[in-house]
Amino acid sequence: MSWAGPEDFASTSLATYLDKKLLILLRDGRKLLGIFRSFDQYANIVLQSACERIIVGDLFCDIPLGLYVIRGENVVLIGELDMEREELPAHMTPVSIPAIRMAQKAERDASDLKGTMRKRMEFLDMD
Repeated sequence: MSWAGPEDFASTSLATYLDKKLLILLRDGRKLLGIFRSFDQYANIVLQSACERIIVGDLFCDIPLGLYVIRGENVVLIGELDMEREELPAHMTPVSIPAIRMAQKAERDASDLKGTMRKRMEFLDMD
């Protein structure tokens, strides 16, 4: 009986995804889509026709990246996508890259303002 290391399990399970369309969630929260073409013993991944999908509320944009290499340690989740089905709900609206960037900035600004207001309220709440 031989011992199988973690890299053996990664290579066996990753091989089932070869030449399929994948959605990959990265540690920094980015979502990448593309055709899975190759991997190595460290679970580094090569995607063909890759794009980054940015979603803000009901808006989304796919930013083309081309051939893309992802370091295995940055992968949180891998999911296979059905090439025949639409991936997003009907209420989602595709927008341009500048429009999604503006929506991201507005979302970040709102989040920052919410954090600032929370800090102010905590300061005022002296028991």
